[in-house]
Amino acid sequence: MPEDGTSVVFDHHQFFATVTDIVGADNVRTDATTLALHSADIWSQGNGALLAVVSPLSLDQLSGVVAVINRAGLPIAPRGAGMSYTGGYVPVAGRTVSLDLSRMNRILAISPEDMTVTVEAGCSWAALNQALAPLGLRTPFWGPMSGLVSTIGGGLSQLNAMLGGGHYGTSSESVVALSVVLADGQVLRTGARGADGDSPFYRHYGPDLAGLFCGDSGAFGIKAEITLRLMRAPEHEGYASFSFANGRDLLLAMAEMARAGVACETCAFDPGLTKVRLTRASLASDVKTLGAVVGQQKSLLKGLVEAARVVKGGRDFIDEDGYPLHVICEGRSRAAVEADLDGARRIAAALRGKEIPNSIAKIIRSVPFPPLNSVLGPKGERWAPVHGLVPLSAAPAIFEELQAMLAGRAEAFAAENIFTGTLFTGASTNALIIEPVFYWPEQRFAIHEQAIEPAHLAKLPELAANPTATNLVTAARQAVIAIFARHGCAHYQIGRTYPYLASRDDATRALLSAIKGVVDPAGLINPGGLGLAPLPTAPE
Repeated sequence: MPEDGTSVVFDHHQFFATVTDIVGADNVRTDATTLALHSADIWSQGNGALLAVVSPLSLDQLSGVVAVINRAGLPIAPRGAGMSYTGGYVPVAGRTVSLDLSRMNRILAISPEDMTVTVEAGCSWAALNQALAPLGLRTPFWGPMSGLVSTIGGGLSQLNAMLGGGHYGTSSESVVALSVVLADGQVLRTGARGADGDSPFYRHYGPDLAGLFCGDSGAFGIKAEITLRLMRAPEHEGYASFSFANGRDLLLAMAEMARAGVACETCAFDPGLTKVRLTRASLASDVKTLGAVVGQQKSLLKGLVEAARVVKGGRDFIDEDGYPLHVICEGRSRAAVEADLDGARRIAAALRGKEIPNSIAKIIRSVPFPPLNSVLGPKGERWAPVHGLVPLSAAPAIFEELQAMLAGRAEAFAAENIFTGTLFTGASTNALIIEPVFYWPEQRFAIHEQAIEPAHLAKLPELAANPTATNLVTAARQAVIAIFARHGCAHYQIGRTYPYLASRDDATRALLSAIKGVVDPAGLINPGGLGLAPLPTAPE
């Protein structure tokens, strides 16, 4: 709808002719296969109908396409790699246009002198790290474990956890500047940008405008170009793994390690996720994995020794009823890394943690971006996580409340072959992430088939639709979210799942609504994202 409230008459032929003129006929797709792929994320299918999938190649093309879509009064669903599980980009209104940013994948500039790198939003974390590694450089936060395909633009819209997160927080904390396309096609550029206006070098110049577009679930604008901070890659790494008898001791140890700042990454599993890992192919026998372990070391001899240790460790040390914690330390000197490892060991020992072979910790760093075969369960089950960022002091109590809620559903879950696990990770020095994960028998979506390696997919059975099990999982996910909400927790990847707007005070809600009204007056960009805008009625 235009701002004056008059109706839009949609000229189908003119719209497609104009968009095609901007991006080319091959990059405007309306075939059923492509529309189906862009209509669902890992968790859900959209309840709106896609009109088309449009794939711009550059900032100028993106700006032009968005302006045309806006004039036509059509909803826009920006999409990165599709790894959302919170309805982050699925269509919720008729005649939605999906913006596929995968072609905007270039690394535009690397400046070792100014310690910045500028990429297009569709660049993957894996591609960025591959380009920076020969220069001895890295971004402080350097990717989620889905970074083989997950895009940097999507990561900023949804926020990320994991690699580098223990020291440097989430993806947005490594941002220097953004170029964002607003709903009418205007380009907004943030930060101090140098004499030519196109060389971003510092984020904070007045109010932090970049921050408005980080974690916005794509509701305020479409990230087009992103400048990130660089750092020299740490020269030394160290690894340690521990097993705890219960979740309380594990979380107390993780919290103290966060306060101490000893770990660049911490990653832990409950017995449920350990059982899932044990049903998958052995990491120690995977030739690609062992090759990566060898390549991670500074010499072939040391690499072969490390790979031999992984093989020797095997799975014999894994306690199926324990809570394993994997710790990665990094630094400029070997002595500093050893000091951090010693600190982690003291903390673990004080909380009855038993040190175990560090094979998994080494593999996490050697293969930071594994294939996305885990988006389905080991027997083809659907997979869906739900998470909360929790205060360090409250983590044990929150986890125990989650466990009690799930225990009350155990009988119903068993009847439908639903099983669960929990992943724990660190988020800088003042929060932990608790992420319950659900597996259940249900048919897969097109996004699963795109994400998984073909050879692995061929081994998985195709399961039938199972609405009974899905309804049970849906209710359990909502119960998890309610527990997090009662404790005032935060979330990444808000999408349309977490109660963000409801948790804000009146002044904040008013400000957010006012911002949405300025950058997207008709509410066409990712309508309903963050809970900020009513769903528009697309023109007929």
